Amino acid sequence: MSVSPDKRLTRLEFRFKNANFENASAKQYELEKDERVWRVFINGFAKNGFVVFDEEALPREEILKTLEELEPEVVGEKSLTVEELINSSYSWNNIIGKA
Repeated sequence: MSVSPDKRLTRLEFRFKNANFENASAKQYELEKDERVWRVFINGFAKNGFVVFDEEALPREEILKTLEELEPEVVGEKSLTVEELINSSYSWNNIIGKA
């Protein structure tokens, strides 16, 4: 499968009222199995996280329904391209950005 580097993705950032290690891990795994989700991270200890997904293929309502048990609150939203997502994933960006 080929994807254009200019394809637009959506990143939703969350704060959760009812998250713990177990239910956060289970929801993260559930979302990771969905091929329409590009990145997901849910921290049950800090009660926050994010999901990067293709909104053309996966409506945000479906993500919110999946996370319903954690009582999610959307605290941020960002649009990014596949290229931006890949570039931000390189490990040297994490090191250089902190220097």
